[in-house]
Amino acid sequence: MSRIFNRNRIIASVLMLLTLFLGTARALSDQEGKRIEYLITSVENLPGAKFLRNGSEYDGKQAGSHLRMKLDKAGNRVRSAEDFITLCASKSYLSGKPYQIVFSDGKTIPAADFFRKKLKEYRPSGRGKGTTQVR
Repeated sequence: MSRIFNRNRIIASVLMLLTLFLGTARALSDQEGKRIEYLITSVENLPGAKFLRNGSEYDGKQAGSHLRMKLDKAGNRVRSAEDFITLCASKSYLSGKPYQIVFSDGKTIPAADFFRKKLKEYRPSGRGKGTTQVR
């Protein structure tokens, strides 16, 4: 009888700790999720810009779709906007080639630089400085 009681106490303790951990992780995910969505939206709304991936050009909407797919596949490995930039938005997982942003004037920069600058512009209210081009 005491074995069952001890086992049930252990199970209850583990479940309580998991609940606390998941609650904390979820709060971080909500805040960081907004920051990540801001980053994706910023590339989707760049006028006339192209997203270079593995030698092919994509418009902003296609880039956003691809980045959301990578974010989904990354799962719990992405815990912050910085993780998103490093793991999803900087380079191809398969080829290792860095992603690039080509602005409407032809200037090209690494996507990681673009996203890090946009992240610095992000305001907690969810409003950034707009979709100004990184120069």
